Parts: sequence; C-alpha cells; structure tokens
Amino acid sequence: MHAKLHHSLESKAAAREAQALLRSCVHCGFCTATCPTYLMLGDERDGPRGRIHLIKQLLEQGEATDKTRLHLDRCLGCRSCETTCPSGVEYDRLAGIGRTLIEQQQARPPWERLQRWGLRQVLPFRHRFTALLRLGQWLRPLLPRSLREKVPPRTTVTAWPARRHQRVMLALAGCVQPGTTPNTNRAAARVLDQLGISLIEVPEAGCCGALSHHLSKPVEGLDFMRRNIDAWWPAVAAGAEAIVMTASGCGSTIKEYGHFLETDPEYAEKARRISALTQDLSEVLDAQDLSRLALRPGSKKVAVHCPCSLQHGQQLPDSIGAVLRKIGVNLARTRDNHLCCGSAGTYSILQPALSRTLLDNKVQALTLDDPDCIATANVGCQLHLASQSPVPVRHWIELVEEMLGA
Repeated sequence: MHAKLHHSLESKAAAREAQALLRSCVHCGFCTATCPTYLMLGDERDGPRGRIHLIKQLLEQGEATDKTRLHLDRCLGCRSCETTCPSGVEYDRLAGIGRTLIEQQQARPPWERLQRWGLRQVLPFRHRFTALLRLGQWLRPLLPRSLREKVPPRTTVTAWPARRHQRVMLALAGCVQPGTTPNTNRAAARVLDQLGISLIEVPEAGCCGALSHHLSKPVEGLDFMRRNIDAWWPAVAAGAEAIVMTASGCGSTIKEYGHFLETDPEYAEKARRISALTQDLSEVLDAQDLSRLALRPGSKKVAVHCPCSLQHGQQLPDSIGAVLRKIGVNLARTRDNHLCCGSAGTYSILQPALSRTLLDNKVQALTLDDPDCIATANVGCQLHLASQSPVPVRHWIELVEEMLGA
C-alpha cells in the first residue's frame, strides 16, 4: 500500500515513518479474523485493515475526522493482528503515529482531555497512585459496585530475600504493581534466590513510559524511558545480567526502548543495551535448571492467561505454560487464547463498555474447565480479570513460590 504525503506532513519524521510502514500492508484482511474489536462490532473501520486505510487517508489529506479518531481510540493495541499478518506489518507503531498526529491536530472534548490528563498525572507515579488506592480501599464498602469491583483488597506484604548471590538481576517495581500486587516481585525474588540469583529493585526506576506513549504523549513517554535507563545503568555497568519483567506490558515496552530512542545521540546505545538485557520472568526461569527448586507437588488446576503483551508484543505465547508444565502444574483447558481480556492499559477506563464485553468473554473462556485459579503475567490483566472472575486470579510466579519447600 502506498500513500503520498500531504504537503503539511512532508516535514514530519513520524509521518514519513508511517508512510514507510504502510508499504508492508497488502490489504489481505487476514488480520480482521483475529481482531477483538472487529469480531465484536463487525465494522471494517474497527479492524486493523480499516484503521490502516483511515491512517492512509490522514497521511494523504493532512487531516482526519472525529470518526477516524473514534475508530483508532477503539483499538486495544493488543497486536493480535501483527501475529496474524503474513506481511509483517508493524501495526502498533503505525497506529501510534496515527493517533499522535490526530492528537496534535484536534482538541478533544474537555471531559476527555481532563480524564486523560488525570490518568497521566496519577497512574505513572507509584506514590500518588498508591495513596489514592489506599483511600479507595478504605472507602471500598461505601463505593458503588462499578467502582468497588475495580478496587482490589489490600494485600499483606511478604519478605524480600537478602542479597547473597554473585548472580544479580534487576526487577522493575513499576507504578501500579507495588500498590496493588506488591508480592509479585517478592515471589519472583524468592524463587530466583533458590536458583542462585539475587533479584534487586532500583528505587529510582519507575513507569516504563507505556501509558504516556499509548495516550499519544510520546515526548513524555521518552522522559520516563530515559529516567529508567539512568536508574539502571550503574547496576548494568556493574554486571547485572538481566532486567527481569514480572509485568509483561512493561516488558513489551522496555524491549523496544532501542527503537523509541534510536535517534537520541545520548541514549540510543544505552537504550539498545537495556532492551537486549530485558527478559520476561518466564524466559529467565525457562533457561534455569528448575530441578534445583525443592517443590511440593501442586494440587491446583490452573488456567493460564497469556497477556497480549506477552504473546503478541513479545511473541512468547506459551512461555508461562512451558514453565508450569516443567514443574508439574495441572493446566486447565482454555479457548480463544489469542483474544484480549479488555484491560489493555487504560482501555478499561476509557472504553468501559467494550472492555466489559471482552472481559466477560475472556472469563468464560478461561473457566470452561473448572479451574481452581487463573494465572497471568501482567498486573493490569490480573486486576481486570479478578474483578469478575469466579475463581482467584494470581500472578503465575506466586503459584510457583507457594510450591517451594521450606
């Protein structure tokens, strides 16, 4: 597919990148068969092929309508289309450019601007978010059901093992996870400790930058990325062998730092190094000798939910299941594993109706074999699924940690 840039966009590097990305698309439509919003709404403009055509129109005409923005807003960013595409179209990057160009041209209605500004002022900052979360948890019994479902109960924090091994890996605390599911990284640290690896968090590292990027504030997102690189760099220079991601959404973004900062003369090389060091926790464990873990037999039947950011973003569709099978976990049958649960970062807040439909479908798909619990790999998915699931939803590493012997 070819687009001739409108004269007003010819000087914009992002528009030229979008023009180049468009060339890969042959408009075959294979992507529509795996697009959650197209399957739900049946509108060509709510599928990847239709959205690509809308972006092409934007590049050629120099402007877009509110309807174009509506259809791009409805995109989950799940990247299922990229997994399906036979031509290798980098749809996520293309859609991100399209959204940003429209955002630069058109002012949103006041309520939408306020809502998005509020999300950007709270969610990426762990202390702000946790303070508001604690208030919500205190008031939880008084909240209307729709809000109460979104506020997870407070968790008792467990211990972090002392640093005692020569092998060192870094963990990202992130922004939302420390307040909502604080034991995820602690469980990972205890499991890795049994394997002779010390996992440490660098306090200065925070939001990965994904939220700002997805809300069409790329410059702000790059600032978060640079802060993380600066925070991690001394430990990387000292020999940390990996940056371990327990939230697959963050992992998907950090593995692309090298792309996001490729034109930054100060950070380009460092960003490539950080991306190369970044591994999902399932990748790290799969590479270890798991027979070293003194594991008690697990009795639970577990339904595995592989987040979109892991199976489509990082192309690791069976990495959790592979590790759990290795240690003898009984895995439940599931269906429609390629479809999004509807969490998708801020999507559940900005598109609540579509998100809820996807959530209901996903819960049914995960519980068809009567599992004892659901295991996932991303905090957003975990909280979203737990809001409606009839069985507990846990990060998969907590299930492994529970199997550890004394």
